[in-house]
Amino acid sequence: MSRINRICVYCGSSAGQRPAYRQAAERFGEALAAEGIGLVYGGGGNGMMGALAASVTAAGGEVNGIIPRYLVAREKADEGAPGLHVVGSMHERKALMAEMADAFVALPGGLGTVEELFEVLTWSQLGMHGKPCGALNVCGYFDWLGAFIERGIAEGFIREQDRELLALDTAPERLIERLRGRC
Repeated sequence: MSRINRICVYCGSSAGQRPAYRQAAERFGEALAAEGIGLVYGGGGNGMMGALAASVTAAGGEVNGIIPRYLVAREKADEGAPGLHVVGSMHERKALMAEMADAFVALPGGLGTVEELFEVLTWSQLGMHGKPCGALNVCGYFDWLGAFIERGIAEGFIREQDRELLALDTAPERLIERLRGRC
């Protein structure tokens, strides 16, 4: 079994409407640090991203943020942070995040979060990488994703074995353990 040294986390630059979302980001960050797993994330200081990175930092963990130059002010990147990489484009951001990570996890977020998760899931389905993917299902936020995969299988658009490409869980520690089991 391979070791997971860093997990790339996709999540919102907004905190959402429920305090439980931010709390989940903080718990996930604490779990990463407790497990000695570094964070790779979008580099912003707002919302879920900011809460996640701050919790990893507060717990003494490794934080690597990757942000395109044009989002530095908008997402309040900490330009003085030692693990911050400022890149030229979203394509560079996503490529570097994927390169640095041993696994991928989505926390609640918007269109960008879902787009990034679907991209790495597709890459996995195509055999472009063998890194495990997961989503932290906070307050049922990703229930639709599990239902989508099941519907895709039932309708013949997703292969049965591709159900295993995504680990969904409600607890950070269990999700990390499930990802480890897929290495």
